[in-house]
Amino acid sequence: MKTDITKKQIDFYAANGFVVIEDFLSAQELETWRAAVKSAIEERNGKKMPGKDIEIGEDDGINEDTAYFNNVFDQLLNLWQTSDAVKEIMLDERIGKMAATLAGVDGIRIWHDQALIKRPWANPTSWHLDTPFWSFSDRRALSIWVALDDVTLENGCLFFIPGSHKKTTFENAGIGKNMGGIFELYPEFKSTHSKSAVIKAGSCTFHNGLTIHGAHANMTPGFRRAMTCAFMPDGNTYNGTPNVLPDEYVKTLKVGDLLNNEQQNPLIYKRRESSL
Repeated sequence: MKTDITKKQIDFYAANGFVVIEDFLSAQELETWRAAVKSAIEERNGKKMPGKDIEIGEDDGINEDTAYFNNVFDQLLNLWQTSDAVKEIMLDERIGKMAATLAGVDGIRIWHDQALIKRPWANPTSWHLDTPFWSFSDRRALSIWVALDDVTLENGCLFFIPGSHKKTTFENAGIGKNMGGIFELYPEFKSTHSKSAVIKAGSCTFHNGLTIHGAHANMTPGFRRAMTCAFMPDGNTYNGTPNVLPDEYVKTLKVGDLLNNEQQNPLIYKRRESSL
């Protein structure tokens, strides 16, 4: 893995809220990731996430048009909790260090991983934010998005609104069918030129959870597969939104409680203090 983060990449991420890392995985590592994700998805047998009785396509927080949103992408979360192969990939300290370096934090925890699969002819993913959906509120939270297939303008590449993470808030604008709906909440970005992330399989992006982003429709007969992971800076507390937390765990939480459960949100990187 190409895990060294340069100052140029740090500065670009800070200014724009995203960064592309070409050739993140070697050819062999890419095949390992593909095999692990494929097996983990098959083992799930349609179940969206552990700890909640939800099937793929159910309860996505969208109540407008189920048929439309079920054809945006297949989404399977926390595969690391049910697959040893994915766990080995996701809990890699080197990835945690990359995330912590870009976020400017000393410690990083997994919030959740997710496989995002755009099927042939899938609908676009409209502009949205990530962090407002989550159970904590931190402007430094971020995600890695690893391409398991070549990602093109035709098959559903990501787009970002540069610099939007500096002004967006934790207000949840949701994910609607109207691609431009988020600009009703953030009109100052309506005229901003977006940046596409056309990348080869094995390359990746990192983006801030408050960066406005979306994805094209898949205008091809092939799949666009990605494996992603959202990261929570260590020390965050529960904000009252259950999100992906298991129902039984939510019953034990109150607003303000520290989110440090190693079975749910493992600490995968902690900066070591240098000794004198």
